[in-house]
Amino acid sequence: MATSLLLLCAASTKLSRSGGFPGPADPLDEPGAQAAAACRLPSQYTAELRCSPAQAARETVAAMGLTVRIDPALADIDHGPWAGRAFEDIAPDALAAWLNAPAGGAPGGETLAQVHARAGAWLDDIAAAPGAVCAVTHPMTVRAALAHALGLPLPATLAIDLAPLSRTLLSFNGRWRLQSLIPN
Repeated sequence: MATSLLLLCAASTKLSRSGGFPGPADPLDEPGAQAAAACRLPSQYTAELRCSPAQAARETVAAMGLTVRIDPALADIDHGPWAGRAFEDIAPDALAAWLNAPAGGAPGGETLAQVHARAGAWLDDIAAAPGAVCAVTHPMTVRAALAHALGLPLPATLAIDLAPLSRTLLSFNGRWRLQSLIPN
């Protein structure tokens, strides 16, 4: 039996709409909460539901009326002292340096390679247990998972736009395959 994995991006927050570095305590904004409440998962993905520990991810699942298991491996990239701050609140030179090399992460934060290692180990565990799993997580974590699953170079994944509540469907049967990327 194969493994089917649905990666659902958490619903929108103020920073995901205006631009900034998400923090683990960022709540959903009102449009995000409404969109999450209207979001429905295919029934096969509601039995094994996992979630990032971030507030936005937990609120996404709660708005959907589902029960979830918190999984630290699904956490968003840690932006260190920039977490929870808007782009305009970051010193322009520091922001420009990050924009030139975002895979290196924010100063004092996690790199994309570190997220890749965490997400990759998690994917390897998921692949070992056939069935359907849904994980509510974040765009950077989904990008890292795609890099691991498909053997993509990490910098290439930064060109993948993942909107709030977008869905990435992967399957594993001897190797990972991308089945679809579905915008919200």
